Amino acid sequence: MPIELVSVRIEKPEEVNVIFGQSHFIKTVEDLHEALVTSVPGIAFGLAFSEASGPRLVRWSGTDPELTELARRNVLNIAAGHCFLVMLGNAYPINVLPAIRNVAEVCTIFCATANPVEVILADVGEGRAVLGVVDGFKPLGVEAEADVVKREEFLRRIGYKLGGSV
Repeated sequence: MPIELVSVRIEKPEEVNVIFGQSHFIKTVEDLHEALVTSVPGIAFGLAFSEASGPRLVRWSGTDPELTELARRNVLNIAAGHCFLVMLGNAYPINVLPAIRNVAEVCTIFCATANPVEVILADVGEGRAVLGVVDGFKPLGVEAEADVVKREEFLRRIGYKLGGSV
């Protein structure tokens, strides 16, 4: 059977962060929901999971109706078995990734980003495999000393690093 390479862009507002991964069981939705709400009080998110067997439905949950609908629509467009997508409204991936990685059903996290994302898929007719993702854009160069200072200042300003130089 021929394999067709397909690229699907994740539709999202610029400020929304996404976490895209693969898991292995219908219980994923409940366990991811629990991991998210216990990581960040008052978190706004939507999540969807593409079931690969049985009824093969897009399962979903969330605390924000718009983000939840966006997650459902994107996972349906990607149409690869056992993938999940979390759309974050008022949190960053760094706030929730440790909890998501500890969910027993999670096999792989392909990306966690606010950048534009293209999912590269191999379509074999009855199923699709995620080959990888394009996260953002190509680099334009290498950071200079002034860029290092800006990076360090930014991380301290938003509370991710304390004190002096790294």
